[in-house]
Amino acid sequence: MKGRTIIQIVLAVAIVGLAYWLYNSIMTPVRFDTEYTKRRDACAEKLKSIRTLEEAYKLTYGKYTGSFDTLINRLMTEDSMKVVSKVNNYDKIPADVDINEVPESEAIKNGWTTRVEVLVNPIAKLREDGKLPIIGADGKKRQLTDEEIRNLRYVPYPKDQKNEFDLQAGMLEKSGFFVPVFECKVPLTQLLSDMDKQQVVNKIDEVSKVVGRYPGWKVGDMTQAVTDGNFE
Repeated sequence: MKGRTIIQIVLAVAIVGLAYWLYNSIMTPVRFDTEYTKRRDACAEKLKSIRTLEEAYKLTYGKYTGSFDTLINRLMTEDSMKVVSKVNNYDKIPADVDINEVPESEAIKNGWTTRVEVLVNPIAKLREDGKLPIIGADGKKRQLTDEEIRNLRYVPYPKDQKNEFDLQAGMLEKSGFFVPVFECKVPLTQLLSDMDKQQVVNKIDEVSKVVGRYPGWKVGDMTQAVTDGNFE
């Protein structure tokens, strides 16, 4: 009887161990994919914001830049973006005219309104236009702070590392013309460097099988005049 009890205990332990092993075998890739998706999405949000800054830089200075210092510092400190502003010449508007009810083209024709170019701060303009969005900790949408803009250069994971995205810019010849291009990216080997190595290898193999897919996340391309992200 004692021997049978021991066998039953051993079998029970084995069953529990097998059940745990099966559960862990199933959940390990699930947990990996959950974390992978979280990191991918965090990268995508930063890359989209970096693209917004690069597009503002190009609009302002006529080209992209491969330097985060130049990109962020110039956009934050210089009043350099040209925008067209509408100025109402109230001294010329007849007393019986409500300028707000007059079509702009007519107001300009009559000299009541003038369109002028003014220089504004690019970051302030982007915020005003709602082009630097982020979802805050309270779940509400707001615009990026100065500190968050300065930290866009850093890959969000692993948390205990401070790796920068790879940012490049240059000119590409196309049909006899030179067009500015840029590319900002991070390889999966860096983004997932603290995760299970075999799972990372499997994920890189999976991503690389997609035609033309860079084994990581990026926006822009140094070989073609596009600003799309490969996560879009």
